[in-house]
Amino acid sequence: MVLFTAPRCGACRAWKHLLPSALADHASVFYEVDVSEATGVARYFDIFHLPTIYLFRDGQFHAELQCEARPDSIRQATLQLLNTAAQDEP
Repeated sequence: MVLFTAPRCGACRAWKHLLPSALADHASVFYEVDVSEATGVARYFDIFHLPTIYLFRDGQFHAELQCEARPDSIRQATLQLLNTAAQDEP
């Protein structure tokens, strides 16, 4: 799971806090990319809205996570997306 954030983004801080607890049984690695420091990475992935969350499994991109910032919604959406075939990276 890759979370694209910015230091002054309140929603980013909320998601950063929610993800590890919401997915404790389903995801073991969380990466955070601060787009204010890694602007090239943000441009490469066309990140325009924060936070942006990408799901990867075994090095393959699956999807962008888009759901409510609630633990049950996060778990349900993540499991659904990871049960689909891997996609091309954005």
